[in-house]
Amino acid sequence: MNETLKRSISGAIYVILLLASILFSTNKNFDSFFILFGIFLIIAVFEFCGLVNINKTVPILFAGATYFLTYRIANATKGEVLLYSIRYNQNIEKIVLFLVLLVSIKCLLFLFNENQTTLNSYSKYVYLIGYIILPFLLITKIPFGKVGYNPKIIISVFILIWTNDTFAYIVGKSIGKRKLFEKVSPKKTIEGFIGGVLFAVLASYIISKYYIKIVESNTFIWIITALIVSIFGTIGDLIESKFKRIAGVKDSGRIMPGHGGILDRLDSVIFATPIIFLFYQILNYVS
Repeated sequence: MNETLKRSISGAIYVILLLASILFSTNKNFDSFFILFGIFLIIAVFEFCGLVNINKTVPILFAGATYFLTYRIANATKGEVLLYSIRYNQNIEKIVLFLVLLVSIKCLLFLFNENQTTLNSYSKYVYLIGYIILPFLLITKIPFGKVGYNPKIIISVFILIWTNDTFAYIVGKSIGKRKLFEKVSPKKTIEGFIGGVLFAVLASYIISKYYIKIVESNTFIWIITALIVSIFGTIGDLIESKFKRIAGVKDSGRIMPGHGGILDRLDSVIFATPIIFLFYQILNYVS
């Protein structure tokens, strides 16, 4: 089986699993959505531990326990007093978001520090928690709008990410000349980045008008989301590339033939999600 065929098959399986888990979930039962992203989290933790060379057992158990607690809170009923009270305590979400944003700043400093070629033990665990585990908890919050679980929200976010990635590659390969961040990712170009942003913005307008079907005056919400996805998704891709460069590997894993690991597929989502979540919190506050 040639590389292109393997890449196409594994990519199709990934997309089908993702869409099926999201669409199969409902307001009353979103188990499939939580289960799939729980599996993604465990694999991502496994791959990241391999990249930074730390023991995998405790991080996987910690990630699983934290994610399961999040799942229980999301599924809490009125009879479960403790969980019910936590479910509506938005301070927890704010604390998680604050911690993730702090680690995101650390990630940016790590990316732009050309002299940093190693990681100390403290940093490895900080990145593990704030760059991998906690962002996954925020990803599970994205589909829940004002009226409850809405699969169109998270599907639209992924469409924007795929659009940005696809056209950044096409435009960059066609007319790209100036390197975006050559020392970390030699193939990315400024032209490709701009092309990805423009097509993601176009896709966001189409999504807001014909898929989400929001009023014309609110299309700016999805245009800003597209900008966040394009800019911070690209940064997330570069950050993961630097982790791989330090580790001396091409891919984070081998679970997806032709694509690499789960981290290689979700690096953009992981880094962009906290910013999207912050943007939505600001919108709710203003409204």
